[in-house]
Amino acid sequence: MAKSVEEFNKKRLRSSNITVVVSIALVLFLLGLMGLILINAQKYSDYLKEQLVVNAYFEENYDIKDSAKIAKQEAVAVELINKMEAVKRTKYITKKMATAEAKKSLGIDTEALFEEDIYPASVEVSLKAGYTDSIKTANVLKELKAIPGIKEVKNDTDSQKIYDNLNKILKWILGFCVLFLVLAIVLINNSIRLKVFSKRFIIKTMQLVGAKRRFILTPFIKEALILGLLGAVIGLSALFGVWYYFTTAIKTPFVQDTNQYIWLVISIFGVGLFITVLSTIIATWRFLKSNVDDLYYS
Repeated sequence: MAKSVEEFNKKRLRSSNITVVVSIALVLFLLGLMGLILINAQKYSDYLKEQLVVNAYFEENYDIKDSAKIAKQEAVAVELINKMEAVKRTKYITKKMATAEAKKSLGIDTEALFEEDIYPASVEVSLKAGYTDSIKTANVLKELKAIPGIKEVKNDTDSQKIYDNLNKILKWILGFCVLFLVLAIVLINNSIRLKVFSKRFIIKTMQLVGAKRRFILTPFIKEALILGLLGAVIGLSALFGVWYYFTTAIKTPFVQDTNQYIWLVISIFGVGLFITVLSTIIATWRFLKSNVDDLYYS
């Protein structure tokens, strides 16, 4: 009879551990998935933002004998633009290149309508992702206008609105990630509390026979570390398995930024272990402070 009771308790304990590990793994898997979405959303947003092009136009009306001087001035201007902190890359377009581009856009092969290069030389300036909001872009435009030789600066207003909206979308995604982190803490905490609750009589018995609180807490903390570690490993394995399948299906690199992925893994392990250990300590401490009669009504 005693043996059957002992086997029943072992099975119940094993079942409880499996439930906790699965709960931790599932929550960390979903949390990691949100992290991957946030990382890649940020990278895609940065890529789109860096497509914002500001056009800086040079003086077009000058005497032909000053061509060499103007060419030198334009080269100096391009060099100054490249040194600007906000600039990602530049493309210098000569008057001949501008005329050729105009012909291509209009579908004209003949020289009849283009007896001379009527379009000014210019520089296409691509800004870094952090400088594409309205205020910073306006400041960049002022800096470009102040460069000697630059006559006019233009940017695509419609594109600017799109990039401003991208920031709002990223904030919403970040908000959902924070919300999901809170839900993860609550779910893991509840799983741990149920596990500790099933051992409340053992905790109180050890305390009544003279065991110190630290002595009672130690095995629970060790077990929590093991369960948290197992849950994190299973959750991350499932996460990167799904991510590998997804990236293979859409033919994109599995890892786009090694440092961010490493930090994601560290964060998932950290969150899993921290929440599991903290929840275990709080739940165990509650029963250590309670009276024997409270165990029947907790």
